[in-house]
Amino acid sequence: MADRLTHAHEGDLAVFLIGMTINRPWRPDHWMPTFAAMPAMVRELYESKSSAERGEQDWLGFLGARTLIGSRGPTLVQYWRSAEDIYAYAGAEARAHRPAWLEFYRTARRHEGSVGVWHETYSVRADGHESVYYGTGPIGLGAVTGLVPVRRRGGTARERLGSRVRAEASGTS
Repeated sequence: MADRLTHAHEGDLAVFLIGMTINRPWRPDHWMPTFAAMPAMVRELYESKSSAERGEQDWLGFLGARTLIGSRGPTLVQYWRSAEDIYAYAGAEARAHRPAWLEFYRTARRHEGSVGVWHETYSVRADGHESVYYGTGPIGLGAVTGLVPVRRRGGTARERLGSRVRAEASGTS
């Protein structure tokens, strides 16, 4: 029988969804530059995370990501230490995001309506996230932070959501 598992992350986190909509699929010359820019940014984030784990640089706060492909375009689900870390990375002139962002707006103005980008940022307190994984390999937050037995945090979603708060309040964390 498969084990019921939950993510190993402790504490607050931020979930960042970013995607593009391909509004004119017959014009890849308009949307392909936007599509092609994302892998360089994700590669930079993973390389920076690895460098930080080796003690070679400060950690940007990026935990990991997953790419989803939908009918109108891709979506990346990213996990971060905090929303502030996301904003610091996005605005850093020495990082891949800022130049790509500026180029997107220049291109989008020339080809109005061909491609869109969107993002959503969720700042999640330690008592505001829970997960369960059964009969699956690591995915989502469990893939980027590791997995632990569900019994460590509670058997139900409600128990897992409140377990961190109860443990901190009782001094057992």
